[in-house]
Amino acid sequence: SAGVCCCCAALRPRYKRLVDNIFPEDPKDGLVKADMEKLTFYAVSAPEKLDRIGAYLAERLSRDVVRHRYGYVLIAMEALDQLLMACHSQSIKPFVESFLHMVAKLLESGEPKLQVLGTNSFVKFANIEEDTPSYHRRYDFFVSRFSAMCHSCDPDPEIQTEIRIAGIRGIQGVVRKTVNDELRATIWEPQHMDKIVPSLLFNMQKIEDIDSRIGPPSSPTGGEKEENPALLAENCFRELLGRATYGNMNNAVRPVFAHLDHHKLWDPNEFAVSCFKIIMYSIQAQYSHHVIQEILGHLDFRKRDSPRVRAGIIQVLLEAVAIAAKGSIGPTVLEVFNTLLKHLRISVDFELGDRRSSAGSATLSTSSKESDERIVQNAIIQTIGFFGSNLPDYQRSEIMMFIMGKVPVLGMTSQSLDTSHLGDLGTRRIQIMLLRSLLMVTSGYKATTINNALPAPFLDPLLSPSLMEDSELRQLVLEILHNLIDRHDNRAKLRGIRIIPDVSDLKIKRDKISRQDVSFMKKHGQQLYRHIYLGCKEEDNVQKNFELLFTSLALTTIELANEEVVIDLIRLAIALQDIAIINEDNLPMFNRCGVMALVAAYLNFLSQMIAVPAFCQHVSKVIETRSLEASYFLPETIFKDKCNLPKSLEKHEKDLFFLTNKIAESLGGSGYSVERLSVPYVPQVTDEDRLSRRKSIVDTVSLQVDILPGNNTEDKVDNTEEITFEALKKAIDNNGLEEQEKEKRRLVIEKFQKAPFEEIAAQCETKANLLHDRLAQILELTIRPPPSPSGTMTITAGHAHYHSVPVYEMKFPDLCVY
Repeated sequence: SAGVCCCCAALRPRYKRLVDNIFPEDPKDGLVKADMEKLTFYAVSAPEKLDRIGAYLAERLSRDVVRHRYGYVLIAMEALDQLLMACHSQSIKPFVESFLHMVAKLLESGEPKLQVLGTNSFVKFANIEEDTPSYHRRYDFFVSRFSAMCHSCDPDPEIQTEIRIAGIRGIQGVVRKTVNDELRATIWEPQHMDKIVPSLLFNMQKIEDIDSRIGPPSSPTGGEKEENPALLAENCFRELLGRATYGNMNNAVRPVFAHLDHHKLWDPNEFAVSCFKIIMYSIQAQYSHHVIQEILGHLDFRKRDSPRVRAGIIQVLLEAVAIAAKGSIGPTVLEVFNTLLKHLRISVDFELGDRRSSAGSATLSTSSKESDERIVQNAIIQTIGFFGSNLPDYQRSEIMMFIMGKVPVLGMTSQSLDTSHLGDLGTRRIQIMLLRSLLMVTSGYKATTINNALPAPFLDPLLSPSLMEDSELRQLVLEILHNLIDRHDNRAKLRGIRIIPDVSDLKIKRDKISRQDVSFMKKHGQQLYRHIYLGCKEEDNVQKNFELLFTSLALTTIELANEEVVIDLIRLAIALQDIAIINEDNLPMFNRCGVMALVAAYLNFLSQMIAVPAFCQHVSKVIETRSLEASYFLPETIFKDKCNLPKSLEKHEKDLFFLTNKIAESLGGSGYSVERLSVPYVPQVTDEDRLSRRKSIVDTVSLQVDILPGNNTEDKVDNTEEITFEALKKAIDNNGLEEQEKEKRRLVIEKFQKAPFEEIAAQCETKANLLHDRLAQILELTIRPPPSPSGTMTITAGHAHYHSVPVYEMKFPDLCVY
């Protein structure tokens, strides 16, 4: 019988004999290396036999798995691995099929050791670069199986960790194999990404210290990678995203949103922020806008969710745009701002809706909802500001115009947010939050010229009267102006309102006033003066308002003041002093003393900046007198918590006030043109005021004629004035008339010097057209065409008849007869 067996064994194919010889009698002895070398040499020499070798090894392995002979299973897989590494010919394709079949058998078994063994073999196979692509091979089973292993819930923690690590390494192998393959697009299909990405995120959630890995990819040691499923999953996730291209980026990101939604990880959102930081640092920079678009789309999708969920998504967006803004984010800049502003309006709508629904019953839940909506609003403002402040200057100026165009301003035709249904309170909330956003965007903005920082379409709505109705709004407007005017970072040195003993100690930085700055002040200086002047007259001013007004005057002096502007600023300061003294607006005593303190602090600063000794002496003398007799006129006293206010200002001596004539004398000796100092400052009227108060041309030239037939005599203009003693006294007093004429001439000259050319041209054209129309009507009514000696033609019954008039019967106007 032994001879028969030997004879049968000799008849078996050689490849089977070589395969059988590598298995020892006792599996503990391991693979027979000498026979393995023979098998390897045979496989390399006869590659056409590889598929049969693989099939036979698979047959033996399947039998050993069923019989639980795991020692022989280990030997078979070791042999397969060595053959796989040694053979790189085209004939390896059929062998690979047998190999993958054996790996699948191991992964399907319930034995953890076999699953880990199969995973290790697959990872080795994944690292092999094949010469030609395989068009028929698919990895659907391996994606599903490895993903399931990532969620292992084995009761033994060590075995659970081992299986999860194996699953993550298997996914990493699938990714590497498919990405290097010509058919790599298959792995990016949604059905695969929906399994791979959540599996990785599930293991990444187990990270104890999230904050330690929020930057670019870290480089943990090999031991950490192998032992920690979280680190291994994160590195696999980074590798997956790093290999994503333009067409499949969205498929890799969308499962992240589904995972965060399903596990309710937006509140708190530490893990969500960590995930998207990893995403933004791992993907290629040119694809950043895809991720931002997906976050914006998800924010729209979850717009009806709780405020904390929306705030969590917005905070994730903030982290994403903070990273993307350092590079290029493509066309999504305006889309980001537009979406955020839309959600800002929605949040205000929700907040006011909750407040209206709970009117009369102040419940705790309603107040918590309102505070949660405030969290959303603050997150939106922070995102807008941070994103805008990180943009290049040319894009930032566009964003400034975009946000300013969204601010609801009365009388301005803009694409502002729809606040009609929000009421006055909602409109004010929107205004405050948009201005806060604008304040953050303008922070650190350094324009080359002031015209670029404050163009007319931006400045006009910013200085609109609609934004002066509230103390907080005025503060925000002034702070925005400071950001844009202060080009040398002097604002921190001017913080607070005080009498500065020596301005040179501040080390103010300034450049020579450029031609563009001079042109800007000629065009828009009156707008700035008017805003400061009217801002001082508001009753709800607090200390911060006066501090910001002082900083505005000081920054204007530093950045934009030539000799002409200095005179205008002094006129403005004297006009502010007159506000407090005369008190036509019935301001509270605190406001009047605050204005006096503001004027003192500013003139002290201005006198030292222009360094005219006589001017400095006058200002110092007034301040010294005030410190002794009326300290409440100085900022150090009036803005204390407890300050004794005077009952009236009418009885104060002139020594406590800054006098125009003395200022004019001191500046005149230094070459300043002080003629305009004698003309009191009057704030420039707005366009609406100018149009409403403009007199008609006919009234100006005092033509009392009936323009339209049929007007009653009662409707005629009666310009007769009653002659009284007072009227005669005024007529004799030529000084007042001369002053009025001077002021009129100055205003006309000033308008033609400072107004834009388009405005002057439009106004002149309007006047010319109106004058032409009025004169045409007047001439038509008063100077009839005289009859011609040759006769006039009349048409009767279709026939023309001429009637001549003798010359002596013609009536000529008196002006034509001499």
